[in-house]
Amino acid sequence: MDLVPALEEPLKKVLGPATAKVMAEHLGLHTVGDLLHHYPRRYEERGQLTHLADLPLDEHATVVAQVADARLLTFSSPKAPRGKGQRLEVTITDGSGQLKLVFFGNGVHKPHKELLPGTRALFAGKVSVFNRRLQLAHPAYELLRGEDVSETVDTWAGALIPLYPATAKLESWKIAKAVQTVLPSAQEATDPLPESLRAGRGLVPLPEALLKIHRPHTKADIEDARSRLKWDEAFVLQVALARRRHADAQLPAVARKPKKDGLLTAFDAKLPFTLTEGQQKVSKEIFDDLATEHPMHRLLQGEVGSGKTMVALRAMLAVVDAGGQAAMLAPTEVLAQQHHRSITEMMGELAEGGMLGGVEHSTKVVLLTGSMGAAARREALLHLVTGEAGIVIGTHALIEDKVQFHDLGLVVVDEQHRFGVEQRDALRGKGKQPPHLLVMTATPIPRTVAMTVFGDLETSVLDQLPAGRSPIASHVVPAADKPHFLSRAWERVREEVSNGHQAYVVCPRIGDEDDDPKKSKKKPSPEDEAEKRPPLAVLDVADQLAKGPLQGLKVEVLHGRMPPDDKDAVMRRFAAGETDVLVATTVIEVGVNVPNATAMVIMDADRFGVSQLHQLRGRVGRGSAPGLCLLVTEMAEASPARQRLTAVASTLDGFELSRIDLEQRREGDVLGQAQSGARTSLRMLAVIDDEEIIAEARDEATAVVASDPDLEHLPGLRTALQALLDEEREQYLEKG
Repeated sequence: MDLVPALEEPLKKVLGPATAKVMAEHLGLHTVGDLLHHYPRRYEERGQLTHLADLPLDEHATVVAQVADARLLTFSSPKAPRGKGQRLEVTITDGSGQLKLVFFGNGVHKPHKELLPGTRALFAGKVSVFNRRLQLAHPAYELLRGEDVSETVDTWAGALIPLYPATAKLESWKIAKAVQTVLPSAQEATDPLPESLRAGRGLVPLPEALLKIHRPHTKADIEDARSRLKWDEAFVLQVALARRRHADAQLPAVARKPKKDGLLTAFDAKLPFTLTEGQQKVSKEIFDDLATEHPMHRLLQGEVGSGKTMVALRAMLAVVDAGGQAAMLAPTEVLAQQHHRSITEMMGELAEGGMLGGVEHSTKVVLLTGSMGAAARREALLHLVTGEAGIVIGTHALIEDKVQFHDLGLVVVDEQHRFGVEQRDALRGKGKQPPHLLVMTATPIPRTVAMTVFGDLETSVLDQLPAGRSPIASHVVPAADKPHFLSRAWERVREEVSNGHQAYVVCPRIGDEDDDPKKSKKKPSPEDEAEKRPPLAVLDVADQLAKGPLQGLKVEVLHGRMPPDDKDAVMRRFAAGETDVLVATTVIEVGVNVPNATAMVIMDADRFGVSQLHQLRGRVGRGSAPGLCLLVTEMAEASPARQRLTAVASTLDGFELSRIDLEQRREGDVLGQAQSGARTSLRMLAVIDDEEIIAEARDEATAVVASDPDLEHLPGLRTALQALLDEEREQYLEKG
């Protein structure tokens, strides 16, 4: 029987079942290797209390400090025996700041004996506020002296004490002791970096890096370890992506070149405007890709309203010209219907192939969604399999087994972050040979995130707005501090309507009984009192507006749980100008195009992410009249949520906003938006700060894969890749 390699040894064999269970359930750590890659979040120099301003509210913090004062207080309590309760208040300090610890009831006896003035210890607990002062209630603690002096000194040897990402069930120092137990196994870690790359960049070997990250003697040790471990993460991830690009490049595809004087030429001739320089440049990149005999894999990212749909439509027309079919996959029915409507309008008689009034170079454009009636669905499927329909627009219903194409040549995926790679591949599998792929997103992505999250795609960027687009003015409306600002917001909506325009009001919640916040398991964010009430709901707000500040205007609602026909009817009435104000959820976030809508009021704007607010705002200012976006919030001026809203109001540059968003949120959040809870594989690498490493790692990875696609000469790299591509991370890596 083979021996299990040291790093694959299950933790329950090494640490005992109880500790291993907590590590597996709360930290996702299962093997010795997992624990060795659970790096300290930061380091304390012995005796330094974390600066009190840095203590994260509502998070678990660990501090190293000395007891300055301890008082046992008695108070009346009907619950305590004899009606008297006890509370122990301990003040700890590092000479520059103080923090209060509180113990109650039966929990006071042990700390009362042990936490005497002058005692030094590590303290860990959840930071809370009481009487406007930070405190730790019932913290766990580890004395830094006592009978087991030698063990304590060994355990905490070195001037720097590692503090680990911990949980309420497992304090940082218990994790540190567990790491101490498995650290000797680090010597057996196989190095994923090719020797030439490691030596060429002066990086320390992996076993040394693991030792230095967990047991540094100096700050230079930490830097050495971090530089090395960042490279591992960047390089292994980029090799995985490079291998996917390499494999895709080996696939055959039918070259699709538009014919002269065909459908595309006829379409361009009837355009009432000229394409922007950006649209022309990106179209050329796409047409060059379509003309090759390997499948295109391109990401088209464009600012809200930069004309991505026009670029995608021209690519689809080129493929139809070349005898193929094109499919556009949209994330929601509202968006699929919207795309179908706008594309048939843009094409006019060119979309009436086979019908009276259709012209010579024309094709059918069909819609396919899950909620269509059986007869309409049968007809659409027939047009697809015969090839009569050159273009099909639909939701994930396009992926179903029953859907067959005559000759699928191009797949356009709109808003990629809402689709898994399995869905993307299922649709690609419907071609006789792999079709070309164009992925579109209106969420601007910084270059390094594009290289990390969409690393298997080539990237094109549209960053100028088409002529005739109007600027959007954005303002924060502080409803709690200045209620009259909110009244003025509704006056502005009435003014826009009286000038012949329309408005959106966006709310975070629908407000029907299934949406009861009391049933929601998600804890409200602790940022402010305003967070304690449930988010404002479409149904309530629409009702209040229709009876109150917007009385007399035609107000309608739109949300995701409405029957599809009702949704479509509401959107049609709004697009036709029959509705003055549409109160909606984020179902209108992408793709909805009503040029006459000039104002948007976003209620509880602090409950939306930065890129989501930017997307929503892009729904106004789509015509010749200027747009107005009002971000309503009850958050206090100093809160991070307010700062986020101020940032959104201050710039229309989506790339700048995505950068702010990244800096304000945890790295894993950004990469993990579509991870459905899967852990990010990036623990050390920061996609904004480490732009250089990611770019260099991409070049190195591309070169390695080009010379040795199966990594036959790099067994260590193969092993690291298998670890990265276990099921959970494969979803993360490829979901885009």
